[in-house]
Order: sequence, then structure tokens, then C-alpha cells
Amino acid sequence: MAAKVTFLPDNKTFEARPGTTLLDAARRARVHIRTRCGGKAACLMCKVRVTENAGTGLAEPNRNEELKLGGLQQDGYRLACQAKITGPVTVLVPEDPLKSAIRKQLEKQEEEW
Repeated sequence: MAAKVTFLPDNKTFEARPGTTLLDAARRARVHIRTRCGGKAACLMCKVRVTENAGTGLAEPNRNEELKLGGLQQDGYRLACQAKITGPVTVLVPEDPLKSAIRKQLEKQEEEW
């Protein structure tokens, strides 16, 4: 039975099979989550934050993920490449730093006009 996964701030929803990683579900939903290591938990770029159903829609973190995240998992952060879907979950995908810088620059230019 598929589980509903919602990606914020895009507010895209995708039905994923249990056991699918958040990264794979995001790719299928056409939500961009940054990664450099190809999903091997080496780059830590795919951090997302669980905003609802904390812990209920994802499997417990494996040892590798726990070591990589340190204390961040207590704040709801997970590695999208390692977090496996078990039920409905909503995650916040951080804004790409380059997009953020461009957005801030455009906002600054609008204020100056």
C-alpha cells in the first residue's frame, strides 16, 4: 500500500511504496533535493526536515545516518538518501543556496526601484 509523501515548500504530493527513500520519491515527484554523492550518505547535502508525523512516516535512522546527522535528527532532520518511507509524511526541502542568493538579490533590486 502506497504512502502519501508531501514535499514543502513546493507542496507536491507523491504516493510512494514503503521502503522507498525520500530522495527516490522526490526524484519521481520532480522535486529537486541537492546531492553530490548519488545517495550514499557521504555529502550530507540531502538533509530535509520532517514537519509532520515526526518519526511515524519514516523508518528509524540507520547507524550511518545517525552518525552523519549528529544531533540534527533531534530537530527533525533526516538524510533524504537514507530515510525510508513507512507511512504518510511531510518534509521541508531547504532552498538551494544559489536560488536563495538570486531570490535575495532580486528582492533587494525591487526595493531599490
